[in-house]
Amino acid sequence: MRRTSVLLAFVAMIAALSPSVAQAAGTWTPIGSDVARPLDESQGLATVVRGGTTTIRYTGIGTVPADLSSRGWNHVGDPGSALGYYVEPYQRDDRGAKLFRVQAPDGSWAGYTHALESWEANNNSFAAGSPDGRWLVAGEYGTMDRLLVHPMPGVAFTDPSRNLPYASAIRLDHPVRDVQGCDFASETRLLCSSDDPEGALFGVTKPLLQVDLAGKLNGGDVTGHVTSLGQLPLQSACGGSFEAEGIDFDERDATLRVVVVSPSICAAFDSKTWRLREN
Repeated sequence: MRRTSVLLAFVAMIAALSPSVAQAAGTWTPIGSDVARPLDESQGLATVVRGGTTTIRYTGIGTVPADLSSRGWNHVGDPGSALGYYVEPYQRDDRGAKLFRVQAPDGSWAGYTHALESWEANNNSFAAGSPDGRWLVAGEYGTMDRLLVHPMPGVAFTDPSRNLPYASAIRLDHPVRDVQGCDFASETRLLCSSDDPEGALFGVTKPLLQVDLAGKLNGGDVTGHVTSLGQLPLQSACGGSFEAEGIDFDERDATLRVVVVSPSICAAFDSKTWRLREN
């Protein structure tokens, strides 16, 4: 018995010293990963389909254009796309407007600003275009019971000189914390990455969340039923706190991608874009 106890203690010690291992997120299983470069692939990603060409576009701390940074928009979030339009969400450190930088299918860029509502947080964590191209879903950081909806800039709202209005909200039936990215998997389903460091809301930290809408977005408030699909994959040579970032659903082959930044110095060389498939 003594020898067995010593052996079990040794095995437990080795396990504690081993790097974190990948974990399946509910019905979504990791099928591989790619290195996420810290400067230009650390905030999020979007699949952009234009004609017969499909590209995956990333954002990172190094992709913020100098002219935007000089005017106060110094943080870019998880981008989105719809109907060939590509949208990058920007925020400021003050209570100034949010910015959605939009590239049209012809390659031209336009900036759409949104003046904050009195109750609105200044965080602009992500942009998710609805499949029909009519609506843009955006998110705030912190503990929230809503996602924000705007008319899709460049498609349903085409005047960059005017304020991009708030249209409605997705009213969540369960609070969420620190949502870093969302993307539509269907007209009535969003998949979201949460950087929740506490785990009290869903029993795990860094959960993959599913939000099922009561109906298609139509300009009015709609209820969203929130389900946790388990913890996102966490794997690194370093121990410590991971940071869940942006997410993208690729309709071509139903691949879900999510960026997870590694702890400590490992953020520089083994952060990952995980690829997952639904079982």
